[in-house]
Amino acid sequence: MLPSFAFARALGIALAVGGLAARPAHAQNQVANYGYGQPGTAGYEHLSFWTLNGRRSDVGYATGTNREDAQVRYLGPDEPGGQPGFRLRVLGGRTLQVVPSGTTLLVRDAPGAAPRAFIWEYEGPVNDVGTQCSVCVADAQAALRLLQAHYIK
Repeated sequence: MLPSFAFARALGIALAVGGLAARPAHAQNQVANYGYGQPGTAGYEHLSFWTLNGRRSDVGYATGTNREDAQVRYLGPDEPGGQPGFRLRVLGGRTLQVVPSGTTLLVRDAPGAAPRAFIWEYEGPVNDVGTQCSVCVADAQAALRLLQAHYIK
């Protein structure tokens, strides 16, 4: 058992470290999440577009019932059919063309393939139950602005 002064010191250190961990050192993250299909089903797909300190950083891609993650690489801006968008490379060589249409994203696996319409996904509490996502964009319009500023330009 720790003496009371040692316990108080350990508790103070733990609280200080926890307080620092809860506040990233001036890092400003944002994420826009989009999904296709019904979460929890085999056909579900999820894309997340991240920025860090006002710059494009990571793209996440997950599929299926258990949201299995795959590595994604941003390939740059693209204009399929004259529409501004961008391309992504999913691990395994699959290329995705992404084109905004209103507040949805039309995603194709290949030129001429039928697009899948990904919709913005809210991440946060529902009926006051759940955890607030502090880095998630607030709505579909903010998500589109993030994409236009950091992925399409």
